[in-house]
Amino acid sequence: MKTKISLLVLALGFLLSAFGQNTIELTFTAENNEQNVPLDSILIENLTQGGDTTLYAPDDVLVLYISGINDELNTKNNFFVSQNYPNPFIDKTRINFFVPEKEAITITVRDLLGRELMQQQNILNPGAHSFTFYSGSEKYYFLTIRGGKSSQTIKMLSANSTPINKGKCKIIYIENTNHKKGFKFKNTKNDFVFHLGDKLQYIGYATLLNDITGSDVLIDTPQANENYQFAILNGIICPGIPTVEDVDGNIYRTVLIGSQCWMKENLKVGIMINATEEMTDNASIEKYCYDDDPENCNIYGGLYQWNEMMQYVTEEGVQGICPDGWHVSTDDEWKQLEMYLGMSQSEADTTIWRGTDEGEKLKSNNLWYNGNSSNSSGFTALPGGYHNGNGSTGHLSDFGMWWTSSESYMSRPWYRNLRNNYEQVYRYYYDKRCGYSVRCIMD
Repeated sequence: MKTKISLLVLALGFLLSAFGQNTIELTFTAENNEQNVPLDSILIENLTQGGDTTLYAPDDVLVLYISGINDELNTKNNFFVSQNYPNPFIDKTRINFFVPEKEAITITVRDLLGRELMQQQNILNPGAHSFTFYSGSEKYYFLTIRGGKSSQTIKMLSANSTPINKGKCKIIYIENTNHKKGFKFKNTKNDFVFHLGDKLQYIGYATLLNDITGSDVLIDTPQANENYQFAILNGIICPGIPTVEDVDGNIYRTVLIGSQCWMKENLKVGIMINATEEMTDNASIEKYCYDDDPENCNIYGGLYQWNEMMQYVTEEGVQGICPDGWHVSTDDEWKQLEMYLGMSQSEADTTIWRGTDEGEKLKSNNLWYNGNSSNSSGFTALPGGYHNGNGSTGHLSDFGMWWTSSESYMSRPWYRNLRNNYEQVYRYYYDKRCGYSVRCIMD
């Protein structure tokens, strides 16, 4: 009797330590302008394993099932047994395991008191293997897989209300998955797969005031329960391309406006030089930061002379200093953007201040002096000011000026200007020595 009680206490200890550690819960909330907003949906993508799943309102919690043997999860070339999925389970559950070389494997199943319920032996080739376990009349099972000098045990919980298989458990071998390394742990939604160390990307969508749809993207490698808060901004992220990275490792959000995929932020790639220096054709990308303050580049992006931006070629639509797969926006691409927001073709083709409220739809709703723009397009145009070409900067929070890659009169390039308290969009051409902001558009 004493031995049975000791075994029971030991088994319960193992059980409590195992079943409490097999899941990670990810909880999502959102805010817009410091106000909580309900999420319409959340797209979760596994950037390491591939695959995705979506939560729809009012569901805002994702449960990830992982192995309880955390130290073994990233050891892809060693003997390893995954936690069964699902767990708890009804009637049957699946177990994956990996053997590094051909060897004899023994699978033993015991009950809570340590009594052997079944044993099965196989000679298996190296690689990942799977089998299905069918429960009997027990509620708790301890399954051990032993191979060579390695052995691992997992703990399984049956949620059956009545015994099946005449009270006896059994194992059916499924497959050898052709020498795959590592394991995928299924989530409860759409067979989403995850294991510790995977990098996940979350995209949250919400409906804001005036039925404007907003979104935000977060990236993380969860190791335990996490609470995430999206900072929802106007505009829809480009499908399949929520972010883009430049050669310096800066990450930019994207926004889909009509059929165009734009960067949602001003480019900030390059090394800062003093405002009194001239940019030159060398091995480095150079930029001006307003008032020679690097923090202004972090907030508003860099200011670039036209030749530097173009990397000293004059071809319209060239990549220039944009990331691979992106290019410096052209005059016609700006016109397409403006017309999508309501400007007529004839207005788009003219110069100086054009249209009606297209500029108001482009400007961010903060950092400008008045801060009252709708930014309904999600373009989030920032007032980064400009470099005047003579060694000084001006009009931060009042002007936003953007080069295009298109040249006009006397080889002077077209640019766009948005101004505080102006709702229209200014179009003209000017001196290439000036330093303006840059927006890239996807090829």
